[in-house]
Amino acid sequence: MNKTFYFKDCYQPNHKNLRRWTLIILALAICLIAAGCTDDGRQGTGAAAISPEDIPEYSQQPYIEINGNEPYFDQADLTTTAFETYSDLDDLGRCGEAYACVGKEVMPTEKRGSIGMIKPAGWHTAKYQNVDGKYLYNRCHLIGYQLTAENANEKNLITGTRYLNVEGMLPFENEVAEYVKETNNHVLYRVTPVYDGDNLLADGVLMEALSVEDQGEGVKFNVFAYNVQPDIAIDYQTGESHMKDQTGTKAETTAASQESTQEYIVNRNSDIFHKPTCASVKKMADKNKEPFKGRRSVLIDQGLKPCGNCHP
Repeated sequence: MNKTFYFKDCYQPNHKNLRRWTLIILALAICLIAAGCTDDGRQGTGAAAISPEDIPEYSQQPYIEINGNEPYFDQADLTTTAFETYSDLDDLGRCGEAYACVGKEVMPTEKRGSIGMIKPAGWHTAKYQNVDGKYLYNRCHLIGYQLTAENANEKNLITGTRYLNVEGMLPFENEVAEYVKETNNHVLYRVTPVYDGDNLLADGVLMEALSVEDQGEGVKFNVFAYNVQPDIAIDYQTGESHMKDQTGTKAETTAASQESTQEYIVNRNSDIFHKPTCASVKKMADKNKEPFKGRRSVLIDQGLKPCGNCHP
C-alpha cells in the first residue's frame, strides 16, 4: 500500500509536482549541453577556452608552447579506441575543433587524392617569389592526411600559410605519425583554429597531443602554431595580402575560377607532372601515367612537383 501511494503521490499532476519535474528536466538538459557530445557519441572535455589575447605575439618562431606544453586532456579522455570527429562549419564557413584518437587503424592505405575543389573560408590564390613553392596559402588539414586519411573534408581544411603548414604544423604531425607506426600505440590529437572575432582566417591553430598507452611518455605537446608568412602582410578579415615592404601593393592574385585549365600527365611513381608533349612522358610506364585536366595549382596543392625539363 505504501508503494502504491508513493507512486500516485509523485506523479499527481498538481502544480507543485509539475514545477519539481520541470526543474529536474531543465537541470539534466543543462548538464548534457555542458558535457558536449562529439559527433560519434563520445563525451569530450573540449579544448580550454583560448582567445587571441591569450596568445603571445609572433616573434620569428613558427610555434610557441602553451600551458607549459601540457595538453588540456582529462584522464577521462584517454582511450585506445580510435575515433575522429570534425566540427560543423560555422555561419562564416569556418572550421572548428578537429579531435581524434590516432591509431594505425585510421591511417591511410592509399595516396592522397585531390583537394583543389575545396575553398576554405578566406581562400585566395596569391603568389610571391619569396614563398616556398610560390603560393602563399595552402589548404591546411587540421588533422593531417597521414594521421586519419581525411582528404577533401571541408570540415578539416583551413586557409593556412605555407609557413604554418610546413614549419608550424608538419613537424608535430610527423612526430605523431612516426610514434604510432613504431609502437602501434594511440595518440589523442586535437587541433583547434583560433579566430579573432569574425575574421575569415585563423590567427593560428592550437595543437594538442598525448600518447595514450604510455600516458604521454612517447608524445606530449600543447603548442600554438602561427598562421603567418615572413615578409607578407595578411588581412585576416578577408585573406588578402601584400608584401610588407610594398605597403598597399597587392600580390599577384588570381581567383581560382580565372586560373587557366591545362592538360597534364602525372607520373604517379615519381609524383611529378609534365606537359603531354614532354619527352619524359614517352619513357613513362603506362601504369604510372595519369592524365589530368585542370589548374596547375591543384597539382601543387597535392604536393606534386613540375617537371624540370618541360616546365609545365
